[in-house]
Amino acid sequence: MRLNAYLARAGIASRRKADDLIKAGRVRVNGEPGQLNTFVEKTDRVEVDGLEVAPQKLAHLLLHKPVGHVTTASDPHGRRTVVDIVPNDPRVVPVGRLDVDTTGALLLTNDGPLAHTLAHPRYGVEKTYIATVDGDLDERDLARLTEGIELEDGPTAPAAVRRLAPGRIELTIHEGRNRQVRRMFDAVGHPVIRLHRSVYAGLKVDRLAPGSWRALTPAEVRKLRKLS
Repeated sequence: MRLNAYLARAGIASRRKADDLIKAGRVRVNGEPGQLNTFVEKTDRVEVDGLEVAPQKLAHLLLHKPVGHVTTASDPHGRRTVVDIVPNDPRVVPVGRLDVDTTGALLLTNDGPLAHTLAHPRYGVEKTYIATVDGDLDERDLARLTEGIELEDGPTAPAAVRRLAPGRIELTIHEGRNRQVRRMFDAVGHPVIRLHRSVYAGLKVDRLAPGSWRALTPAEVRKLRKLS
C-alpha cells in the first residue's frame, strides 16, 4: 500500500494532506524518512511525529444523505458535512459527491481501493435518481435524456429514463460529472426542484430515514468488489 493511502487508512489525514506530512519529513518508515513513492508492507513500522500508526479496521457505511450537508470530509466555510453524521472512529470519507440540496444514497468508507474503483468512470457504477422537475416532460424530452444530452463538457452517455408521474422522473446513469443530472434537466428546459438518489451501485436507502446510516453487510461489500 502506498504510504499516503496507509496514513489515510490509519485515520491520520486524507491522502492529499498525508502527502504534505510526508514532504514535511514528519513520517518515518522503519526509522527512515518516508517518500511520496514509498510502499508499506504489513511488517513495516510507520511513525508520524514519532508516534506509531496502524491502519484502522475497514468500514463501509451507507448513509441516507439529508438536505443541507455538504459531501466532503471537512468544509472551510464551517458548513455541516456528511462526515458529521456518521461515527468518527474509524474515520471514513464519502465516495463521490451529492449536491448540498440532493438527498439519498451515499457510501462512506476508509477502503481506498474500493473507493477508487467506485469513483472511477471506467467502471460505470450505476446510479438512479428520482427528480421532481418544473413542468412535465414530453416524449421528445424523454428521448433526449435517453439518447444523451450535449452539455458544455461533452455529450452524456445514454441513460435509462422512466416517468413516474407528471413532473417526476426516474433517471439511471453510469457517469458522475459535477451536477450532471441537474444540468441534463436544465438542457431540456425542466429545471430540477428536488433530487433524490435512490440507488447507488445497487445499494438502496428506502428503509433508512434521512440522516440515518447503516454498515454494509459482508455480502454487499463482496458484491461491490466484483464491480472492478
